Amino acid sequence: MLLGLLGESECRAALILSTHGVTASEIRRRWPGLTRIEHSGAPLPRRYASSVQSALAAAQARLAEHVRPLVLATEHLLLGIVAGSGETCRWLTERGIELAELEAQIHRLYGHEVDTLAADYDLSPSDDSLATDSMLAESIDIVRDTGADSARSLTGAISPHNEDGAAADSCDLLVTLRVLDAAANRASEGLRVVEDYARFVLDDGHLTGRLKRLRHELAALVARLSPADRCAARDTLADVGTAIEAEGEFHRPDATAVSAANFKRVQESLRSLEEYGKLVDADLARQAEQLRYRTYTLERAVYVTRANLERLGGTRLYVLVDGRGSIEEFSRLVGRLIEAPVDAIQLRDKRIDDRALVERARCLRALTRCTATLAIVNDRPDVARLSQADGVHVGQNELDVRDARRVVGPRTLVGVSTHTIEQARQAVLAGADYIGVGPTFPSRTKSFGDFPGTRLLKQVAAEIRLPVFAIGGIDSENVGEVMTAGISRIAVGEAILAAADPLAAARTLRERLEGRGA
Repeated sequence: MLLGLLGESECRAALILSTHGVTASEIRRRWPGLTRIEHSGAPLPRRYASSVQSALAAAQARLAEHVRPLVLATEHLLLGIVAGSGETCRWLTERGIELAELEAQIHRLYGHEVDTLAADYDLSPSDDSLATDSMLAESIDIVRDTGADSARSLTGAISPHNEDGAAADSCDLLVTLRVLDAAANRASEGLRVVEDYARFVLDDGHLTGRLKRLRHELAALVARLSPADRCAARDTLADVGTAIEAEGEFHRPDATAVSAANFKRVQESLRSLEEYGKLVDADLARQAEQLRYRTYTLERAVYVTRANLERLGGTRLYVLVDGRGSIEEFSRLVGRLIEAPVDAIQLRDKRIDDRALVERARCLRALTRCTATLAIVNDRPDVARLSQADGVHVGQNELDVRDARRVVGPRTLVGVSTHTIEQARQAVLAGADYIGVGPTFPSRTKSFGDFPGTRLLKQVAAEIRLPVFAIGGIDSENVGEVMTAGISRIAVGEAILAAADPLAAARTLRERLEGRGA
């Protein structure tokens, strides 16, 4: 592809490459296995090679934030290569072709608003988009690695055709393109709305990033269709749908309702893109299907985050207790913790048998039932269900969220212990209602070989808005470090249970969390 760009010596991409000393001879020295394949004059295939398709998709994704030109020009092809992550991208970067600077030059060329950068090269030729088609159809050196099965053409963007290669009926083609164009636009617009919800309402960096990535992938997928064909087929003035207004369409009670409506809008549009895409490109249809499935996961993550910010909004102090020596002793301890008050009590005891564990769990549930304190069972979804507890908490080596949810049902809280930022991100996508993050400090109740400490707390606080409880060795002396790291919820055990007066210890920690203590 680079050799083809250089073959059009007056195109913008060739000017950029030559400015940075990238020549055909340099490329052949770097990749000596490239072989020239002469064009026989037979009609070229109508589809891009996969590597070229990737470059085009990357260029479209990079330009998704701006109004795109109707025809991709050579500078966009170069942008697609530089925006990739492969060997060619790295090689060009080493020669000083920086992605941000190249992108800014292209945006300025098309009249987009960008930060002022000094121009290192002139992108003045006005007929470069015509040069692109000429280069791809006639002038390009079609190259391949000698180990590849076959060479493919670098011809224009995908257009709808029948399987035998004959052009589809022009009327049917126009209608299909109108549907695909409308579906693509609706899906992209809806994704922007839900991305803004995650960004501005939830303030969730992790989900915002996931939604933005999905939106850019959609832009890259839609780039498989010719932008010129899409725009030519578009006829908003004659669209009967613009005059149809559904009841309540212009009323939303709150931002959450806006998000929910637009998730459905995205999913319905992707389904339309998938079904009508089958008429023109089976791979486009398959990828649209996969994007739709991913929106279901993100919709759940957004909903669960919002719901649990409300459900656990005032839950700050979470205490882990064992079964004590007897049911009477356990009952007294739980009663004092409720009196403190603590917000959640987790029964965690691996020493007692199952019958005693169920007995303690039912006692915990009975004592907390008419209070604001939540009853949680550690590791055992079956015990949580039998005792009708408010929730179950699982670790990385126990049942995952999906399996725990199958046992306890949709309304019971499922919490997850996480020890890395990757585990925390995965817990959000898996549908956890809250996460424990740690260990923060060394603890007498559980041994760990590694302590990510407040560094991990800061990472999680910066990305994730799902309720997060810091855990591990936290007490009234170091809880300030936890709060400085951005976490205002803690899970503790020994700090209260080993205290001479558990009730006083719990109250002191609560005062610290509420900013009322020293």
